[in-house]
Amino acid sequence: MHSEVDAHAGHQTETWDSSLVPDSRGRTDRPSPGCPVEVALDAISGRWTTLVLRELMHGPLSFSELRSRLPSVSAKVLSERLHGLTSRGLADCVRTAGFPPRTAYRLTDRGLALRPLLIALYEVGSELLTPAAPSRP
Repeated sequence: MHSEVDAHAGHQTETWDSSLVPDSRGRTDRPSPGCPVEVALDAISGRWTTLVLRELMHGPLSFSELRSRLPSVSAKVLSERLHGLTSRGLADCVRTAGFPPRTAYRLTDRGLALRPLLIALYEVGSELLTPAAPSRP
């Protein structure tokens, strides 16, 4: 956000970068639950969430399949992340009939919409991990 001070009028006027703030929902001076950026960040927040999303991008997986793909995550944390994804409408829990009944988690269309965000975050993170070139005087 860029602010300019009008010395004659004695007040501040706001100018918005239309690519960063294309509509009024992002024109806020504090984090807001209605801001699309805050909503997107909330969707991927929490340790392990991005990795759970990454695994589910390939298709439905059971809890035990997710645990085997992410062996360092505890059952409690994985359960919490899956609950968060389902409560936000980003994933579904699908139970199949039979014995024993099987449960699988799959991303909804809303969850799949996070794919470009995860790719962009990876690319930016890779760039940030690259040592910065020395600045020239």
